Amino acid sequence: MKSLNIFIVEDEPLIVSTIEVALRKQGFCAIGDAEDFTTALRDIELLKPDLILIDIQLNGEKDGVDLATELDKKNLPYMFLSSQTDPNTIERVKYVNPLGYIVKPFTETSLRTNIELAWHKYSESKQHFIVIKHEGRLHRINQNSISYLKAFDNYCYIITNTKTYLVPHTLKHISEQLKGDNFIKAHRSYVVNLNHILSVDKNTITLKNDSIPVSASQKSLVVSKLKTYK
Repeated sequence: MKSLNIFIVEDEPLIVSTIEVALRKQGFCAIGDAEDFTTALRDIELLKPDLILIDIQLNGEKDGVDLATELDKKNLPYMFLSSQTDPNTIERVKYVNPLGYIVKPFTETSLRTNIELAWHKYSESKQHFIVIKHEGRLHRINQNSISYLKAFDNYCYIITNTKTYLVPHTLKHISEQLKGDNFIKAHRSYVVNLNHILSVDKNTITLKNDSIPVSASQKSLVVSKLKTYK
């Protein structure tokens, strides 16, 4: 599991510190915190965390459930981390879409376990597949498994972790089917999955099981994307 960048929305400074320490000890990155609705929305927009932990009781008129309603509109993943379990609060929570609800007080182990399980479920729901025809059969390919695409005249090779497929479509046609921002053109004949890159040197991208060329015109873009890609 990757080291998630987590933003904390909590109005008690001591509890914020406790959560930050627990997250770091469990291998996560605490990238910021806020104690009220307005500041949280602003900083989340700026910092773009992977996951937000929200206490329900916050400073100001709007609370954590109000914040959750706004995050749902933006399709951003969050979990509640709160001591409030009264029926009225739980009833309001039913109308928003958290990945989970961690009840305070928590242990470091329960915090990690809840986050890992929730993130795994969320990641699974965000996976995308493409359907191709190869050697007379239809194949459903998880695009996360694709290392790179390679142009071959009006055909395209799709290279995954375990198999290579040759399909009767152009590189452009196949690349346009891929969703997300983890695929980038490395060369006029190659599109690479950022998640599979191990290193980039002068004119080569090294992957786990292969290496491909990177053109001078695309290298700076690939490197820039790698530095900012989560």
